[in-house]
Amino acid sequence: MTDQDLDVVIVGAGLSGIGAAYHLQKRCPGRSYAILESREAMGGTWDLFRYPGIRSDSDMYTFGYNFRPWTSGKVFADGPSIRGYVEDTAREAGIDQHIRFGHRVISANWDTSRARWDVVAEHEGERKTFTARFVILCSGYYRYDKGYMPEFEGMEDFKGEIIHPQLWPENTDYTGKKVVIIGSGATAVTLVPAMAEKAAHVTMLQRSPTYIAARPSRDAIADFLRKILPSRMAYTLSRFKNVLLSIFFFQLARRRPAAVKRNVIKLVKDQLGEGFDVEKHFTPDYNPWDQRFCLAPDGDFFEVLKDGSASVVTDHIERFTETGIKLKSGEEIEADLIIPATGLDMQLAGGSVLSVDGQTADPHDLFTYRGMMLGNMPNLALAFGYTNASWTLKVDLTFERVCRMLNFMKKTGTDIAVPVPPADLEPAPLLDFSSGYVQRALPHLPQQGSYAPWRTYQNYIQDMLAIRYGKLEDGYMHFLQAGEWHADIPGSAHEEAAE
Repeated sequence: MTDQDLDVVIVGAGLSGIGAAYHLQKRCPGRSYAILESREAMGGTWDLFRYPGIRSDSDMYTFGYNFRPWTSGKVFADGPSIRGYVEDTAREAGIDQHIRFGHRVISANWDTSRARWDVVAEHEGERKTFTARFVILCSGYYRYDKGYMPEFEGMEDFKGEIIHPQLWPENTDYTGKKVVIIGSGATAVTLVPAMAEKAAHVTMLQRSPTYIAARPSRDAIADFLRKILPSRMAYTLSRFKNVLLSIFFFQLARRRPAAVKRNVIKLVKDQLGEGFDVEKHFTPDYNPWDQRFCLAPDGDFFEVLKDGSASVVTDHIERFTETGIKLKSGEEIEADLIIPATGLDMQLAGGSVLSVDGQTADPHDLFTYRGMMLGNMPNLALAFGYTNASWTLKVDLTFERVCRMLNFMKKTGTDIAVPVPPADLEPAPLLDFSSGYVQRALPHLPQQGSYAPWRTYQNYIQDMLAIRYGKLEDGYMHFLQAGEWHADIPGSAHEEAAE
């Protein structure tokens, strides 16, 4: 076996890829693997994004790995701290020695006759092929080269700077400048208080409001548990407490949306006090958790609104002008710097082409299995986290299940693990989210099915029981020898071949 002929290829050296490698080393010792990373550094999102104030929007007790406690007291960590956490994890476990930087995966083809993936990566202008028994896609869910950027009329007329936060130059000086941030998602809510410290004024310009909630930057219960318990036990209890709280709040929002909405809006009014039009600027027209909540550590977002260093405008953009943005209402906002925090451009598998025996697979034609594999795609897993909780909670479970499958295949002498969707499966959108970036991407993403294990329930406890402890051979997942599965047999006929 050469350094390009491997048991496992992991695509991406971000939070997910390093986690996958750790689980593989621990649970499947002796398996050869490599991590193919398109950039020249690990960390993924937390190395790419460098805009002011970049931080997690999930608590670190659930966003951190289950195998490596987050020891800082911060509930919401800044980007450099998370990047350091990922790098330290990789270095201490020797994972960094397995990373091939500057290797951008452009395609992966499953060869049925050999029961192998041929993964093609570009490196320094040349193409290299890696063969693998199993592939784990940890390349995230969005394009790294650019974010979503609407075509605003008159952008070429604006005399100031326009910078998308995904491509933020770290040496950008906005001291004393009038800044307009377009958007009201997590990025905008992070940028506003971070930039208000130096800017002359920061305006958040939104078409419609988002749910924003203040949350303490310290977890008092977690701090107390660390004082009285061993660190590992304190971390585990804090993590589980936060998991239960997130599930409780999500279920409450789904079952009693009007009551949750009233309470959230009341808390915003309490934060801002008198003189703010909460109805206009902070009362969304959708139910809680139809889109992600935005969190403001210690209410920092509300503080800069109260002290006047930032403001919120709710309106539609008519066009850019030489000196700022003209709104549909006729008002014009002056700006020296405009930041379109307009979201991500979602993308599966980092834009690489997946195929079986040379036949390109259209992701939208595929069903997700347990939110971690794709129907009729052998020996392939993908890291895709929760929308209503920390990303890492789900991907940690995914990697545990992958390792269980690899060990089961070794024990049974099988070569192929393939989930086969039944013929009566009804398709449903992969994500039940109304956010613009999700709605734009749905036609290009896989679909989920109408019942388990093809349906994703966004519930950690339910997933933990099913993925960690459930049977591997569940009637849909087939473990076969090379030659027992044929890529040209569609749908339910696969089951007949497997039997």
